[in-house]
Amino acid sequence: MSAAATVTDSSPAADGALSRRRRHLALVVMSLGVSLIVVDATIVGVMLPRIVDGLGATTGQAEWITSIYPMVFAALLIPCGRAGDLAGRRRTFVLGTAVFVAASLLAAAAGDASVLIAARALQGVGASLVMPATLATVNAIFTGRQRAVAFGIWGSLIGGMAALGPLLGGALAASLGWRWAFGINLPLGLALIAGALALMPETRRPAERGVDVPGAVLATLGLGALVCGLIEGPYYGWWTPLRPFSFGPYDWPQGLSPVPVLLALAAALLVALAVVEKARGAAGRPVMLDPALLRIPSFRQGNAVAALISVGELGLLFVLPLFLAGVHGDDPLQISLAVLPLAVGAFLAGPFAGRLAGRAGPHRVVRLGLALEVGAVLGLGLTLGATTGGWGLAPWMLLYGVGLGLTSAQLTGVCLAEVPPARAGQASGIQSTSRQVGAALGIAIVGAVFATGLGREMTHRLAGTSLPPERQAAVVHEMRDSAGTYARDLDRAPGMRAAAQAADHALAAAARQAVLATAAILALGLAAGMRLRPGGPPVPEQSASMTTQKIEV
Repeated sequence: MSAAATVTDSSPAADGALSRRRRHLALVVMSLGVSLIVVDATIVGVMLPRIVDGLGATTGQAEWITSIYPMVFAALLIPCGRAGDLAGRRRTFVLGTAVFVAASLLAAAAGDASVLIAARALQGVGASLVMPATLATVNAIFTGRQRAVAFGIWGSLIGGMAALGPLLGGALAASLGWRWAFGINLPLGLALIAGALALMPETRRPAERGVDVPGAVLATLGLGALVCGLIEGPYYGWWTPLRPFSFGPYDWPQGLSPVPVLLALAAALLVALAVVEKARGAAGRPVMLDPALLRIPSFRQGNAVAALISVGELGLLFVLPLFLAGVHGDDPLQISLAVLPLAVGAFLAGPFAGRLAGRAGPHRVVRLGLALEVGAVLGLGLTLGATTGGWGLAPWMLLYGVGLGLTSAQLTGVCLAEVPPARAGQASGIQSTSRQVGAALGIAIVGAVFATGLGREMTHRLAGTSLPPERQAAVVHEMRDSAGTYARDLDRAPGMRAAAQAADHALAAAARQAVLATAAILALGLAAGMRLRPGGPPVPEQSASMTTQKIEV
């Protein structure tokens, strides 16, 4: 590397410190890095039935396998964004990619569900180092119109690769086995590390020091307790306990499920986080969640939209593969082809979104995309039945993908338009955190609706069969705990045709309820999106003249 150049955050010198060619090659490396971690947020969905069968996972474990990754990702994004600001974003990107690759190898070798859950959590650690480093670097090395274009590429890749993940996962799982979907990250990760070291500039903000440890701890514990409670609610009971629970050597008191206690603890921790952050900000101490950023309307409202979009996207991609595998016995490749129109729609809409935003404004493109998402998911929920297959899903998934591509391509720019460049690292971490909190909550909320509905619908439909009550209870238990994959066992079992038909209709009803819940959540996102306004110039900071950003080229 040559000598480092020091420039103010708002100065065009940051844009000129690198050649145009190197800036665009660095953007390619960073975009591929984001693509890798986004794909792994959705790739598990189509493989989940195979993973459940192969590892003997329960419904609760299946939800943890899917949701622990975005949960850890969300909890650590802001402190990792701060770490990148201080230690260097390229260094953070390389470290995060290395951690992600190591975790992927552990996931590929997992012998049981607990090891896979731990590996997915470690993947989340690596991803939380990569994501904010890319956003902050893009904000540092591009300015003006080029920055808007770079954010558009970055945002459209999030939507497109999230949709493409199931296709890649299905192809690998069907041809080589689900473990290869994790093992393939080794050569990809090594190539990304080499590309980052060769092309990505080192950027940091050495003028700022300090880490908000209390905020990071409270955010991690609060989000963890919230997602844990939502996931375990259908298993242990939302209030009345459905089964015994022990905490180490101690048995939980009878008469009350541990779930409401977890949810109350989550609420207390998140309230404490808000109080602590406000007090630290008033005292001029480092904060993980800067209250000043949340006073910027476009940033505050854009983050609400980002979270609600992710609730819908990841919730939908959790439920539909389980429905297709349980009712139709589809393999991962068939499932991935069923959701392929989502990827096609997102990729087609992403580039078009930029041209449309230039004429109508990015905030209106976000609204249009949200409206298409709500319409598509509502249509899917109203038409979903036990006979619905991949072709029945295709038009709705295509429309949803178009909406997702329009929204994702422009939302990042809308969120960060008025953020002072000196706060870009923290703001990008918060914006990415909103997406990942939404993803974790989406899997937990929509998964809870699906699991609760499956148990209720199966109980209702078996009541009209000739099975003895004890056998009915056992079938309901197996269906709920297997995330619906037990339906294929019933179909093959002699004398269980009536139960198998009941299982198909119960799965369809539960999936329909989950999809309609997703539509309601996306409608809240649309309502929040209607408050978005065109972004003005970045809000000035009192200390802007004192803030520098170091770029090594």
